[in-house]
Amino acid sequence: MILNDNLSCQSAFYLPSDGLFCRRWVLICGWLFFSVWLVQPNGYATEVATEAAKKTTPAQTPQVFGLPEVGTLFNAKDSLVCDVDASDDAQQCLTGLRWNPTDFSVEIGAAEKDTYDRLVFFPSPLPAGNPIHDRVSMEWYAAKDADGKPVRAPAVIVVHESGRSMPVGRIIAKGLRDHGLHAIMVHLPGYGNRKTDLADRPEMLLTSLRQGIADVRRARDAVAQLPFVDPSRIGVQGTSLGGFVTSTVIGLDHGFNRGFILLAGGQLDQVVLRGKKDAAKIREKLSSLGITDEQIVDLARPIEPLRLAHRIRPETTWLYNGMFDDVVPRQASYALASAAKLAPEHHIELPANHYSGIIFLPVVLQKIHDEMVK
Repeated sequence: MILNDNLSCQSAFYLPSDGLFCRRWVLICGWLFFSVWLVQPNGYATEVATEAAKKTTPAQTPQVFGLPEVGTLFNAKDSLVCDVDASDDAQQCLTGLRWNPTDFSVEIGAAEKDTYDRLVFFPSPLPAGNPIHDRVSMEWYAAKDADGKPVRAPAVIVVHESGRSMPVGRIIAKGLRDHGLHAIMVHLPGYGNRKTDLADRPEMLLTSLRQGIADVRRARDAVAQLPFVDPSRIGVQGTSLGGFVTSTVIGLDHGFNRGFILLAGGQLDQVVLRGKKDAAKIREKLSSLGITDEQIVDLARPIEPLRLAHRIRPETTWLYNGMFDDVVPRQASYALASAAKLAPEHHIELPANHYSGIIFLPVVLQKIHDEMVK
């Protein structure tokens, strides 16, 4: 359902004008729909049901016929092309995010959980001097046929949210795999296999995203070398924190065929300064370290999506925001949609907040599949 300022919740769903009733009705119906998806054989309920077993049973590398063996190396080359921008501000932003394209190696590693098939490693194009942060790790959820054999298919790089265990990113990656796509979830610096003691320092959240943006862009070229991946159809999807990263990545150049942004937008500094719940927690931690509002603005500026939004291809980008989102306020999403010149059908406003938006995930996953296989 596409909503805008001229289409209210009442007119979209033929409900009474009581706003609280509207929200409750939408959330109840959405939850019922999501619950049906959860209990499917390949749904998230299966993953949750086996979580206890995974805590006591050592993970083993799935023996999926045809996937590259652990230790296999592939040669890759950066395809980054940051054209000169007429805007001095955009050019300054590009200068801070770009790197000199070069050859690099992609290594296959053993899966640490049985919910995905392989780990994929490559060196960060913007090393920060920490060997753990500087080795990018990705979880490969391989597309398979009915017999469990890998098949050639488009791929989507998934950029996770700020949750330390990356649950939403993993749900999305698994869902895309169940839709017949290769899904590869990147661990941002400080998460998953790239977690260090430094990761818990709040001031690292914004500064490490510069490295994360470069990592996601290079991930496109790493994934293009994987067997069974159609290198001509590689997309990127990001949620919340990952959505801000994705928004900036697709403004660098046109390396990705499709971009899908969920519960994110622009005005990153204002989200940190004005957002509630998760955003407020980050703000409070930064404040406790003596970091001022002015410093937050300065820290967010090098990675601000709006500085490159005019470079985004609007015809291959889809943005989903929550009508009642108070973590990433809707004006932040509208700012990105406006700067990127997204058509109404490419900016979808969900009748949800930052957390209940997950009930619409089945619809979003289907849309990603449909666009990637075109």
